[in-house]
Amino acid sequence: MLIDTHCHLDFPAFDGWRDEALARAHAVGIGAIVVPGVTAAHWNRVLELVSGPTEGVRLYPALGLHPCFMREHRPEHLTRLAQRVHEHRAELVALGEIGLDFQIDDHDAEAQTTLLRDQLQIAREAELPVLLHVRKAHDQVLKLLRQRRLPRAGIVHAFSGSEQQAREYAKLGFKLGFGGAISYPRATKLRHLVAELPLEWLVLETDAPDMPLSRWRDEPNRPQRVAEVAEIVAELRGVDREQVAQRTCSNARELLALD
Repeated sequence: MLIDTHCHLDFPAFDGWRDEALARAHAVGIGAIVVPGVTAAHWNRVLELVSGPTEGVRLYPALGLHPCFMREHRPEHLTRLAQRVHEHRAELVALGEIGLDFQIDDHDAEAQTTLLRDQLQIAREAELPVLLHVRKAHDQVLKLLRQRRLPRAGIVHAFSGSEQQAREYAKLGFKLGFGGAISYPRATKLRHLVAELPLEWLVLETDAPDMPLSRWRDEPNRPQRVAEVAEIVAELRGVDREQVAQRTCSNARELLALD
């Protein structure tokens, strides 16, 4: 079985063909998909989606306040997030998508950091892992994680850091998510990391409908393409795809406590 640890099935891009996307995912061996929320306005969509029929693929929710949508967040949303986590604790597999994005033009580093710190506290209290979005801010995120050790760590979504940063995340119990970016030959650093880092540290993802693979770059990404990500990982490591599927699936199941 394969697990897509990061797929935005709640986005409007999937309206009208979500069932087809799930059926195609099931057909290539995907058994589970983690669906993160990114703003307070998305949380109901995520919770409704995962409670509906799923064409043989189990959907798991995560809720969070994403750093790329700071203009949409309000102070009261943190209170609402804590309430939602309390109400839906049995269903949620993670808090996320949360993090820091210092690549955004005119970003407010202080506001992002405060928001992340508060959400890490919610995750600690709920004993939930986190789904991290990090761009140009790995050292800052690592500092916060060392200050607020999480009982269940989490996943660094779309990992883009250095090998040393990867090792620091691993020391804290985090897994590293890799997806469509590794399909581009020019992504030499990422492809090297995928080839060299312990397989026990890796999980697979699509970030669909974003982060398309190279041969599908002109189309929205789809969850079934996590199977192609597994093939690329296997090729880069010189191992059987089944080995990659089993190990990354086990990594995700153990970290997120999936059924």
